[in-house]
Amino acid sequence: MTAVDDAVAVIRGVRIAGPGREHLIDDEPVDIHLEGDRIVDIAPTGALPARGAILEGDGAWVVPGMWDSHVHMLQWSLAAEREQLGGASSASEAAARMSTVAALADGRRIGTGFRDALWPDDPSLAVLDAATSGVPTYLVNADVHSVWLNTAALRREGFASPDGMLREEDAFEISQRLNAVDPLHGDRAVATAGRAAVARGVTGFVDFDMAWNADAWARRAASGFRSQRVEFAVYPADLARAIAAGLRTGDALGDGAGLVRVGSLKVITDGSLGTRTAACTHPYPEDDTDRGVLNVSPAELVDLLTEATGAGLAAAMHAIGDRAVSSALDAVTTTGATGTIEHAQLVRHADIARIARLGLAASVQPQHALDDRDLVDGYWAAQTSLGYPMASLLRAGVELRLGSDAPVSPLDPWQAMAAAVHRTDDDREPWHLEEGLTIDKAIAASVRGAVRPGERADLVVCGADPRSTPAPTLGSMPVLATVLAGNLMHLA
Repeated sequence: MTAVDDAVAVIRGVRIAGPGREHLIDDEPVDIHLEGDRIVDIAPTGALPARGAILEGDGAWVVPGMWDSHVHMLQWSLAAEREQLGGASSASEAAARMSTVAALADGRRIGTGFRDALWPDDPSLAVLDAATSGVPTYLVNADVHSVWLNTAALRREGFASPDGMLREEDAFEISQRLNAVDPLHGDRAVATAGRAAVARGVTGFVDFDMAWNADAWARRAASGFRSQRVEFAVYPADLARAIAAGLRTGDALGDGAGLVRVGSLKVITDGSLGTRTAACTHPYPEDDTDRGVLNVSPAELVDLLTEATGAGLAAAMHAIGDRAVSSALDAVTTTGATGTIEHAQLVRHADIARIARLGLAASVQPQHALDDRDLVDGYWAAQTSLGYPMASLLRAGVELRLGSDAPVSPLDPWQAMAAAVHRTDDDREPWHLEEGLTIDKAIAASVRGAVRPGERADLVVCGADPRSTPAPTLGSMPVLATVLAGNLMHLA
């Protein structure tokens, strides 16, 4: 019987549901023959002799290995140790819940996932202090662009804030400090999260942790991390270090397996919708001067992209508001940079076509559209650009890549695809279904290959046909097996 970690020679008796099925004349079961890390043949079941370990498909459906194109892997992994505040309906409730949370070994109480933009009351220092006393307490916003601290935490970190809220660069600094756990502790958490992800069919992800990721991933690879392919980002603070180390986008890290590769320079050009800092053309309600913030000026962005492009690094540009997207596209036009627009949650109509003409991919997170739909109807009611476009990007010829932005939403490609296709995750009507994707397009935007000879043997065996399942089933798709580079990594 084939077991986890075995090299698979044949996946027998399966139907192909993702890219690659267009080459088959019908939906009858086939055998997928593997040799090493490649697919070498696909034939009707039993037509070719089976040699080596066989993974029985029993008529199940196969898609290429899934990718999450935007993850903060360490922060997502550590979220399991933190108080989950996504269900908190007010600042008072969130503060009260933190009062009973046990402090971690370093003496901090940490909560994560709150959405204060939806609360009836405002976060305040007085409310959090009253509930948490002298224990340093930190609440990280779901969008990670703001953090709510009590007086003890502010004093410990050397910050001051009249309401306890730190935003943008200050918030990122706090998150980095909270994530700076013992490397072995962090690596164990990442390994656990990797195993959970491979059980959902994830064979690759792009890691945007705010850290020097080259050393972290070299260490994890050397310690045996093999559950996914990884592309890791570099941040501007480490750009000179990356160039000095000779890092170039696409290069394999020296782990011997080629699973870990250098990704892009990540530049956070603006804020977020939840923190009301996304840089927009039109002002936010109730303040004609509030158009969000550009964390990186247009001139600075040109300088960064010029340096990165000359050194062989692509760019991944966080741009949520339409003003930030335009600034990023202007910089790419000037520098000839390649890479991605990350998020693209509000995009001018003319910029949809510009993204395509510049050859950039759009890395988007479909679940954000559902999580933010109530905020959009309030904060962005006067904006005239397109909100959370996906279908429009595809029609313009833009390559679309789906992801989660975990921990902002769960690292689960099936949930992302369900959000992209059905545009609702509750009993409300779909939200702007005109921007939804077909299931075939959603699968294509969630993978990096196809089920055909010559392609990588990164494959997922599904317990239902993704192409004909309703929203709840798609979002919780049963994953029977996951194969990475020809090796069985998960078996249900």
